[in-house]
Amino acid sequence: MSDTALQKESVGEEPKKNPVTKRGGGDPASRGRTTIADGVVEKIAGLAARDVEGVHAMGSGLSRTFGAVRDRVPGGSKSVSRGVKAEVGEVQTALDLEIVVEYGVSIADTARDVRENVIAAVERMTGLEVVEVNIAVSDVKLPDEEDEEPEPRLQ
Repeated sequence: MSDTALQKESVGEEPKKNPVTKRGGGDPASRGRTTIADGVVEKIAGLAARDVEGVHAMGSGLSRTFGAVRDRVPGGSKSVSRGVKAEVGEVQTALDLEIVVEYGVSIADTARDVRENVIAAVERMTGLEVVEVNIAVSDVKLPDEEDEEPEPRLQ
């Protein structure tokens, strides 16, 4: 049989499915490495913490003051990671947060809610295990105090 005849005969037939050969050592999801920068985790944690009722701002008074000036500079962007420090390993992360709470809220309840929200957001988005979230309450926002910088609550 000639090559042309062979090609014509095989045109109408369904191609045989070859078994998938895994090359390179297994599941494609395990080929290569994903690294997540500290800053990525800090942004996720900062946004999650700000979303909790009772959190007025993030960071110490000095960092908020410098941040307010930096935010007003043309081309400057709001630092969502202000008040957050992350240490990221290959599979785990630890976070330190500095928050300002609103007067009248339960600090213990607010800290618990921040911790839960941050852990859920970071673990869901990064796949990293959050081993600890340390929270330092650096100030209380009194009702009659002026805002250095209003921080809009995320909805």
